[in-house]
Amino acid sequence: MTGESDHVEIEPLNSPFLLSGAKVVDGYATMMVTSVGTNTAWGQLMSTVSRGDTEERTPLQARLDSLTTSIGKVGLSVALLVFVVMLIRYFTGNTSSDDGYTEFKKGSTDLNDVFNAVVKIIAVAVTIVVVAIPEGLPLAVTLTLAYSMKRMMADQAMVRKLSACETMGSATVICTDKTGTLTLNEMRVNKFWLGLENIIENYSNAMAKRVVELFHQGIGLNTTGSVYKPLPESGPEISGSPTEKAILLWAVSDLSMDMDGLKQKHEIIHVETFNSEKKRSGVAVRKKSDNTVHVHWKGAAEMILAMCSNYIDCNGTEKSLGEKERDEIEKIIQGMAASSLRCIAFAHIEIDYSDDKLLREDGLTLLGIVGLKDPCRPEVKKAVETCKYAGVDIKMITGDNLFTAKAIATECGILDLSDDVAKGQVVEGEEFRNYTEEERMEKVDDIRVMARSSPLDKHLMVQCLRKKGHVVAVTGDGTNDAPALKEADIGLSMGIQGTEVAKESSDIVILDDNFNSVATVLRWGRCVYNNIQKFIQFQLTVNVAALVINFIAAVSAGDVPLTTVQLLWVNLIMDTLGALALATERPTKELMEKRPVGRTEPLITNIMWRNLLPQALYQIAVLLVFQFKGKAIFNVDEKVKNTLIFNTFVLCQVFNEFNSRSMEKQNVFRGIHKNHLFLGIVGITIVLQIAMVEFLRKFADTERLTWIQWGYCVLFAPFSWPLAWFVKFIPVSDKPFFSFKIKRSF
Repeated sequence: MTGESDHVEIEPLNSPFLLSGAKVVDGYATMMVTSVGTNTAWGQLMSTVSRGDTEERTPLQARLDSLTTSIGKVGLSVALLVFVVMLIRYFTGNTSSDDGYTEFKKGSTDLNDVFNAVVKIIAVAVTIVVVAIPEGLPLAVTLTLAYSMKRMMADQAMVRKLSACETMGSATVICTDKTGTLTLNEMRVNKFWLGLENIIENYSNAMAKRVVELFHQGIGLNTTGSVYKPLPESGPEISGSPTEKAILLWAVSDLSMDMDGLKQKHEIIHVETFNSEKKRSGVAVRKKSDNTVHVHWKGAAEMILAMCSNYIDCNGTEKSLGEKERDEIEKIIQGMAASSLRCIAFAHIEIDYSDDKLLREDGLTLLGIVGLKDPCRPEVKKAVETCKYAGVDIKMITGDNLFTAKAIATECGILDLSDDVAKGQVVEGEEFRNYTEEERMEKVDDIRVMARSSPLDKHLMVQCLRKKGHVVAVTGDGTNDAPALKEADIGLSMGIQGTEVAKESSDIVILDDNFNSVATVLRWGRCVYNNIQKFIQFQLTVNVAALVINFIAAVSAGDVPLTTVQLLWVNLIMDTLGALALATERPTKELMEKRPVGRTEPLITNIMWRNLLPQALYQIAVLLVFQFKGKAIFNVDEKVKNTLIFNTFVLCQVFNEFNSRSMEKQNVFRGIHKNHLFLGIVGITIVLQIAMVEFLRKFADTERLTWIQWGYCVLFAPFSWPLAWFVKFIPVSDKPFFSFKIKRSF
């Protein structure tokens, strides 16, 4: 239930309840069944997982809904205004036909002509709506997410839910498991004391041969684990409990223990297995070479120390264990325990085979004490620092005890050395559970570590954080983590040690079980969000420019230069290719230097408005000159003039696509030679535009252009580059110009 592999003692007064699905490893009792099915703790846990997916929108989806709703309202309002103005102009006799005659004369104009004119006005209004609404936006967002999902696979992340790519970019809090995610989930010997001496390295050389031999006996023969070496040159395969595996690995790798040779040279006479009451195990062995009998004990350090009268030094000399020495060793044990090390001591005595009791429990010689620990992954501290630097809060939630949790959190960088428990940064699950709703909401932001937590404590914390407006990511590997994984905005399960239930409840599977990969997913999430913002900036520049041009032309001249087909071409084909080009941008380190966007930050930032409005105004100015003076300047007819407007408009977008590669940097060409897909898509866009103008004239309502006319179109488009360069010098406020309220519920 806690996700930890440690055994839990059940006793009548403080902890009398057995949980369904748990296994009894030691002891006996009479059990009374009080709950079955969904009423059990395990049933309640599973019921939170099987409730099914909610239809709640992700933060980006909510922002896009607000954006498209607002754009739709603007488009419909402008279209309605154009429709009313054009109707008034027509019925007041202010419009003329191609021959120069007034189109509507009261009492003399044919009803059929009036109907055709009204239909033409409706078509112009529909064109305005087509201009305003970004039809390519949903497809563009999906393409961006799908491309990024494929690239994330190479960085040890398998995306199960497409929207999780962008949601991770908005994350403000990551609630992480300890075992297996921050740590290796492999107990290792971290410290070794031989008597009163701390031996740091070269264990075999630091001890006399006799002492090493005694350790071989005490470890290799007093164990329930096993060591198997399939080939002489291959590494050992060790099985057993986490503690046994750690001690056996240390003996094999650092003390050069040969398990098979050891068993051949000794005969096991008597064994006392480990039990939770005595917290020790013992063995009596006979050494075949000299027929001597050796008794070895292994167990909790304080228990073994109480059985000893002597201790041994590096030279193999036995010394009396007086009060002074005993106090020093007790302080060593306490110091190791304070560092969250699990202390295991070894003791030995040589006896006569004729002794009544083979397993002597007093007068033993203390061989040494080892401190075991599940070490942090090497790259975890750097990954935690990266996330914290990016403004993402890291919270560790574990079923382990308070001291171990605090020590690991400090080692990983989640807690600072100066952090005080009194500040409420470290709590136990029971304490958090017993808070009132108001207290939980008040204190949840300050909590860094929650120890001794149950699955429902983790679930409760995620709920509290989300109610406070955080975008929460949760990592977990056990079935017990499933409720929190399901409740979170982004659930991250572990691919190696994760259970199937955890994986099914998650949105992203971390294939290497490493927290460093979680930081990589965060970086990719921000990249996806940033690329979508780049595309929206690019798309809105197109929409604002086209909307204003068509609006002014429709109101003033009664017709629009950009037809519905041409605008759909720009919105669907051009913008889809543009989205794919901008989606290919890889994550940069600058993305992790910004604070997270969370739920409330507007999708269109002030920086985006600063970039898109000057570009749109430049395009509007150029194309309006073409609209009203184009025929005289270029000496062309109406249809060629409209083709020039369409072609220049599209080429302006092609050049502006380069500007959209970076919203803040002046140099938008940095690294472009490495992005072959971007350059390829730009090339394809230009080829398609040439085909549209020169070969699909009837479909696109265009005319063929001469080389000189193409030159005019190309001449005006690149001016968007120096304009973007100068505009980025303009400082902008962090306070948004426009914001959209996002409705959400829990």
